[in-house]
Amino acid sequence: MAIDSFAAKLDLTLKALSMSRGRLAADLAVHKSGVARWLNGQALPSDYNLERLTALVAARRPAFSMLDWDRDLPGFAEALGAASAPRKSQRADGLKLPPALMDQILAASELRASAYEGFFRTTRPVALAPNQFLHDHGIVRRDASGLLTFRMGIAGTELDGWIFPMHQHVFSISCQPLTGAMVFGIFNGVLQRRVEILDGITLSQAPDAGRTITAAPAILHHIGPLSGDVEADEARYQALIRLPPLAPEGSVPQEIRDHLLGDYGPRAAALGGELLMTMALARSMSRGPMTIDDDL
Repeated sequence: MAIDSFAAKLDLTLKALSMSRGRLAADLAVHKSGVARWLNGQALPSDYNLERLTALVAARRPAFSMLDWDRDLPGFAEALGAASAPRKSQRADGLKLPPALMDQILAASELRASAYEGFFRTTRPVALAPNQFLHDHGIVRRDASGLLTFRMGIAGTELDGWIFPMHQHVFSISCQPLTGAMVFGIFNGVLQRRVEILDGITLSQAPDAGRTITAAPAILHHIGPLSGDVEADEARYQALIRLPPLAPEGSVPQEIRDHLLGDYGPRAAALGGELLMTMALARSMSRGPMTIDDDL
């Protein structure tokens, strides 16, 4: 069974059964990151997990069997009793964009994938603690759909989403699968062969009672390449997201502190500063390798 074919069938299964990936992970007693890898076309389940998945589907669709996984997508949809299979122009896990825009994103992702794939660490202010900073850790890779996907975690919370390199910027959209909370970002991109640092602004919800809408500056450091071994890369990602999230006192360079803790608003504007939070390209910290040799 082809890995991309299974991803499409599993996505259709979740939709037909009105089941979330988090619920599937819980019912199969596997980590939700494993389910994400199946859905992103990065891995196939073991024979044991495929048997358990088949039994779970058969409990709701009694005629379903292991043989149905070998059907083509329309036949698989029929076995599930689904009205129709997803169109091939749609991404397996449900991302839908206008075709012209998707074509641009796919072309840019193919061209720039090697620059953005790898492991990253963020540095961002703590919303409720001035002068303190947090480090998230993430992994970026191009999946079977041709898009750049990323996962990022901190203190037991993970985001799952996509990044779109478009022109001089990088756009991101992600969510927390278990809560549905959304996070958006726009970063200044680079045109070199490899990214070292990206800076930009994120839009999310603060962890307070009202889930306050919050915009915040952030910096991403590229901290290592992918190894090419999916399991080894997954193990490294899991180790990274278990690191302490709070940056040790004095560990964030003053240059980065100043970059992230700008003053905005009417008072700052009256003194010659900025009314709105911006991350202007003219003073961006986004860059690739510092030397020519590093970029070869």
